[in-house]
Order: sequence, then structure tokens, then C-alpha cells
Amino acid sequence: MASVATTSAADEAGQAGQHRLIGRGMLTLFIALIGCFTAWGVAADLTTPMVAGFKRIFDMSTFQASLVQLAYFGAYFLLALPAAFINQRFGYKTGILTGLALAALGAFAFYPASRIMTYEAFLVALFAIAAGCSILETSANPYVLSLGPEETATRRLNFAQAFNPVGTNIGVLLASTLILPKLADPVDIGSLTPPQVQAIRAGELGAVMGPYLGLGFVLILIAVAIASQKAPPIVEEFPDTDDGDGGREGLFRVLWQSRRYRYGVIAQFFNVAAQTCTWTYLIQYVQQALGGSLQKGGQYLQVSLLIFLVSRFVMTWVIGRVRATKVLTVLATFAVLLCVFAMISPNKAGVYALVAVSFCLSLMFPTIYGVALKGLGPATKFGAAGLVMAIVGGAIMPLIQGKLVDSTSAAASFIVPAVCFAVVGLYALYDLTARPSVRTA
Repeated sequence: MASVATTSAADEAGQAGQHRLIGRGMLTLFIALIGCFTAWGVAADLTTPMVAGFKRIFDMSTFQASLVQLAYFGAYFLLALPAAFINQRFGYKTGILTGLALAALGAFAFYPASRIMTYEAFLVALFAIAAGCSILETSANPYVLSLGPEETATRRLNFAQAFNPVGTNIGVLLASTLILPKLADPVDIGSLTPPQVQAIRAGELGAVMGPYLGLGFVLILIAVAIASQKAPPIVEEFPDTDDGDGGREGLFRVLWQSRRYRYGVIAQFFNVAAQTCTWTYLIQYVQQALGGSLQKGGQYLQVSLLIFLVSRFVMTWVIGRVRATKVLTVLATFAVLLCVFAMISPNKAGVYALVAVSFCLSLMFPTIYGVALKGLGPATKFGAAGLVMAIVGGAIMPLIQGKLVDSTSAAASFIVPAVCFAVVGLYALYDLTARPSVRTA
């Protein structure tokens, strides 16, 4: 009788362990990783105003200034796969530290760039920051998935990702208070002497430099915190016994044969595209629908980001009780309807609809990420790289929507994110209806 009671207690303890959000002894490391999620949110939204900023400082065309985004997204695309090789060879912790070091180096490079005072020098610094963030994101996301029971992996990643919009809001705040006000007053450069132009430009570049230097020091502190923590053993679902080229070919074959992963990469491409399109063109929508100023549009964007922040935490609680892809299906469908409503009702109600889209976006990135990587074993490291490379959707689809804005209207252009959200919804439905597959390495 006593043996039965002991067995029952052990089973209950095992079930409790399966529902833990974070594995034992991993709390400090998890908190440090949350710092990573916050930091790359800051970096991304410090970069957004740089298009207008560099256009103003260097007196160039919008196309030339838009190279800022190309440098940023391009680095994400190009560095994700090398990050996977680092993770496979040396582990996630090394990948995270490499990303932090490279991003910090890029941030500190803003100081010499402000002295060189050329646009190309700043593009190099931005590329280095984004390259570091690409390696960091490729490493940190799957690492968080591994810091606890598989049953709570998607919820754990949603919780960590909830701190990314914290960084996003900090980045917007820093840009709006420390950078943009110092670039706000137009100056007739033609009426000034070259030394005067040089002095004004130096002051403006100094305003750009300051927040990035602060970011660099924060990244170094996070790296020290992570380096001081002992990395927990990561037990792969399938042991990786071959580190040679043949083993890598096998891993890529596993990824290609997994429909859940392949479709997940496509869904992530359109999810990031929808997010970027919605936030990028919300300001233009406000201007056309309400006759508002850039500042007024920016205020609605700030509200959207705050909704995104709060709903990330709310959704982490929700998916602890409801299957994540069920919630994803509902939110993707709702996002499509909101975009369509904004298209046919370009007024204050339409603006509110687009602001509400951020509530739907909150769950999407980490849920798609966690579902797509489920059950990949050692192929997870390269699978994570593919999902980070899918971020390039944020560079491609906004170009299409921009063309529609020019040729039609801001309201009509929201057919683009509506289609993107529909693709995300189809992926959620696929996961709900797909049969569990048994895979061999």
C-alpha cells in the first residue's frame, strides 16, 4: 500500500514538472535571455526613424535613405544561416554571445561613423547591429524553447517574446525624445557657409550616435550576465551523431520533409510582412482618413505598440489554457476582417480597426516559431535560421503595399496585410487538422 502511495506521489511530481514554465535552475539565465529579446526590439525601432533622419541630415532622396531598411533586413537574411552553423558547432550559448558582441560592436561603431560623417559609415554600423541581432535571434528563440518541458515550450517563447515589444516601445520613445526633435527644424543649407553646414551636421549626427552607444553598453552587460551562467544540458529529441557534411545534408532533408516546418516558414514570412505593412502604413492611413499630421499618425502608432505589448502578456496566459493554434486561427481571421473593414471605412472607425490589428499580431510570431520547430530535434538549429530568414518578408511586401498607396489610396492598400493574415490563418488551420507525424533522423 505504501509503495502505491509513493508511486502516485512521484507521478504527481512528474506531471507538475511537465507544466513548469521554466526548468529548474534556469531562472537567472531565462531572465538574461529576456534582456536579449528586449534589446533587439530597441535596436529595430531605433532604426525606423533613421530613414527620415538620414534623408534630413544628408539631404538625399527617399530611395537613398531607404537603404537603411535594406541594410537592416539584408543583414537578418544573410546572417541567419551562418548563425545556425555556429549553434550546431558550438551551441546556442556561443551563438547568443556572438550575436551580442557583434551587435554591440555595430552600436559602438556609431561613434567613428559620426566622426567620419558619411552615410556609408552609418550603413556599415547598422548592418553590423542587424547582423548581431540576426545571430542573436536565431540562437535565443530555440534556446528559450529548450529551457524547460516541451509541453510549455510555445508558452515559454510567447512569454519571452512579450518583452520584445517592451524594447520596441523603448526604441520608439528614445527615437522620439532623443533623435527626432533634434532633426525637426529644417535649415536652408544653401544660405550657410561650409563650416556652418559641417557644424550643424555634426550636431545632428551626434544626436543619432548617443542612443546607439547606450545600447552598446546594455548589450555588453547582457553578454556578461549570460556568460556567467552555466549552460544547462540540451537534450535533443534525436541525437546528432554526425557533424560532417553528410549530417548537415540529413538535417536539411529533415526540414524539407516536414510540412509543418515548410509551411511555418511561409507563414512567418507573411506574418512579419503583415506586421511591417500595418505599422508602416498606419500613419499614412491616419493622414488620409482623418486629415491628420505625421505627429498624429505617430500617436496612433504608439497606441498600437502599447496594445501589442499588453496583449503579448495576455496571450501568454490564454494559451496556457487554450491550444495556441486555435487562438492563432481566431486572431488571424479577426485581423483579416479588421483590414477589410479599414479598407471600406476610411474614417475614425477604420483607424481604430487598424490599431486593433496589433492585438491580433501579438500571438503570431512566437506561436508560428514554436509550432514550426516542434519535433525537429537536431535540425532545430537550422530550422531556426530559416524562420529568421523569413523576416525578409518585412522588406518585400511593404514595397508592394507602397506601390498600391501611390496608385490607389492608403485604405485600399490594406488588402496586402489582409492577404498576409489569411496565409497565417491557413497555417493555423493546417496545424489543427494535420495528423501527428513520426519522424526518423
